[in-house]
Amino acid sequence: MDKTLPLFTPVRLVALAAAALLAGCALGPEYAGPPEAAPQAQRSGQFVRAGDLANAAAPLNRWWEALNDAQLNRLVQQALQANPSLASARARLQQSRANLDLEQANAAPSVGASALAAHARLPPANLGALTGGSSSGGSSASSVNLYNLGVDASWEADLFGAHRRAIQAAGASAQAAEASLADVQVSLTAEVVNAYINLRDRQHRLALGEQSVQAQQDMLALTGQRVQRGTASSLDQIRVQNQLDATRAELLPLQAEREAYLNQLATLLGQEPGTLDAELNAASPLPLPPQQVAVGDPVALLRRRPDVRAAERTLAADTAKIGQAEAARYPSLKLFGVIGLGGTHPSDLTRLDDFLALGAPMLSWNFLDFGRAKARVTQAEQVRDEAEMKYRQAVLEALRDAEDSLSRFRYGRITVATLARSKASADRALELARQRYQAGTGTLIEVLDTTRQQISAQQNLLQAEANLTRSFVGIQKALGLGWGEAES
Repeated sequence: MDKTLPLFTPVRLVALAAAALLAGCALGPEYAGPPEAAPQAQRSGQFVRAGDLANAAAPLNRWWEALNDAQLNRLVQQALQANPSLASARARLQQSRANLDLEQANAAPSVGASALAAHARLPPANLGALTGGSSSGGSSASSVNLYNLGVDASWEADLFGAHRRAIQAAGASAQAAEASLADVQVSLTAEVVNAYINLRDRQHRLALGEQSVQAQQDMLALTGQRVQRGTASSLDQIRVQNQLDATRAELLPLQAEREAYLNQLATLLGQEPGTLDAELNAASPLPLPPQQVAVGDPVALLRRRPDVRAAERTLAADTAKIGQAEAARYPSLKLFGVIGLGGTHPSDLTRLDDFLALGAPMLSWNFLDFGRAKARVTQAEQVRDEAEMKYRQAVLEALRDAEDSLSRFRYGRITVATLARSKASADRALELARQRYQAGTGTLIEVLDTTRQQISAQQNLLQAEANLTRSFVGIQKALGLGWGEAES
């Protein structure tokens, strides 16, 4: 006769559970770090489009201070303190940390206390009914009092690492929430700076537009005088009038955008629209970026950028959850214990030598679940695979953002240099037109037309400078700057 035990006899299950408990094993894959998502960039250690834009200095986390605008610095700090989205992200971080505390507590024993005072009325005993004979007489009902004080404890042994995996998953999720908070800070600082740049850009373009309107009004008046003297046609006057109307129409969207950016800045600072109007209505110089930008290397980018770190920590959490699902397929061992004092009189509660003590292990295993546990494992594995693909995508997006921002910044500098030369030419043309007018060889209308062209050149240069500063902001956001450990 074969004495070998079947694969899943109670004896073997207990032995398996004891061995697992002693070995401290945990089912499921061990997280070995993120996969290699951008090998070429990490091997080269440099950005393709960095060129002469980069220097050896470490990137500034408070990068907006490089723009040298004290008012902008104050706005960013106020936003970091009062922005509702940032406060919401902080709340999510506290939730994830509380969940980690909960999972750690779940792995510890549970101890409770109870007290009981009860009065029970018992029905009369009917011995005849119990014995099958007749009862010689009835018996009266009786009552009893019960008093009890007790302490109970329970603990589930972590045989297959379910609690350990749960703690690992909760810890990684908390770190992902911390990285997400940093990502909100990165986006917030970039949004505040961009809104401020756009506001200053619109204010200066409006001022230049009003100068152009004034110059065209003067041209219209002079053209009207020439029409009266017969030296110009009515068609010339209509053309100047149409040009004036077009310039006035171009100012209206700029005015609406100026108000919109004022409202945006107020809401980013957690204030009502219109709150900052008095403070920011006066035009201020447009902030310009430094000549060089410290960009570091792609490996540093992947370590620093918050959305990449959040994706990596989410991958770690989802990997640990596979172990949780695996552990649910195997038996669980729970230990129960009860100690109680009591009796039918209150004085029985003081009899320490007469107490109830109970200890009981319970081994349970839902071995016939028709594939539910296996399906949960498969589901957890697919969630983990999805998280890995999201991590790879986050890495590629981060590198693309950095490369695109560097490219825009490089060509933006070329555009600014080109338009600066165009403005210098327009300045020279205006000076020559004025000299000719003063010498009597030119007309005032030529001076006014040249003035209009010079103002247009200023507007083009201003817009290019604003675009260049926005490209600088894009680089800082792509590098994942704008947050700090102390702020998390």
